Amino acid sequence: MINNPYLKSFKNYLRLERSLAGNSIDAYLRDIAKLYEYFDSINQQPGIKDITNKDLTLFITWANELGMLPSSQARVISGLKSFFSFLLMEQIIDTDPTELLESPRLSRKLPDTLNLLEINELISAIDLSRPEGMRNKAIIEVLYGCGLRVTELISLKRSNIYEESGFIKIIGKGNKERIVPIGSIALQMLNIYINEVRVHIPVKEGYQDYIFLNRNGKNLTRVYIFLFIKALSEKINLKKTISPHTFRHSFATHLIEGGADLRAVQEMLGHTSITTTEIYTHLDRNYLRGVITEFHPRS
Repeated sequence: MINNPYLKSFKNYLRLERSLAGNSIDAYLRDIAKLYEYFDSINQQPGIKDITNKDLTLFITWANELGMLPSSQARVISGLKSFFSFLLMEQIIDTDPTELLESPRLSRKLPDTLNLLEINELISAIDLSRPEGMRNKAIIEVLYGCGLRVTELISLKRSNIYEESGFIKIIGKGNKERIVPIGSIALQMLNIYINEVRVHIPVKEGYQDYIFLNRNGKNLTRVYIFLFIKALSEKINLKKTISPHTFRHSFATHLIEGGADLRAVQEMLGHTSITTTEIYTHLDRNYLRGVITEFHPRS
């Protein structure tokens, strides 16, 4: 147990003032615990006012030598910054030792994408003679046609489909709502599934509004979506490792390659920061050359 009398106050602050969920609060506490693990390893237990930037820098070096990934280091630093910021706000400390603490540079791994031929091959591999065939085809069309996260897909409800205007309402991360256009093909597949397949499924109480149901009348799980997409990939001998998120990547990449505005793509994906969306600008050189030729006044 961490010998820190201020930890309980910090926990209450996260719960009451920042309204964080239990899992998020636990993550913050684990980040602080790692710092005290370091102090234990060097047989030191400095008071909270005695911790310096040098101590924290040596802690990050220690974590790096133990093999902690840069992404994990960045998360721990973020947690420590929040903790010491709280202590400064409460006037428990006079200076913030994390103020000059820098997070490690994170490499921005480009996501795998599928081209249109590969997407069509995956869809064609779906066995429509099976009861779940049309449902799974609609799932692929919606994932690719709307750029949804898998959690957003399995949470999609009939009451959130606005067919006449061609939009669907999505409840994304942090319960944030956004409106996303739905293409004619995806909408057509949804209607076929809802009107010709789903009507024959005995729906469990409480699941009447969910679109995608399993044979027991409940909404699908994330695991099921991952497994059936993996099975499709193996069926066509696809040489890429894909997941439901691959269709979201492909959606964004194909829009940007087609000339879509980055801000519009950000809005459709539900990204808080435009920086997150910019990862999808890993475009081929011919496309970039074409943009310069078409739009630059000195081309």
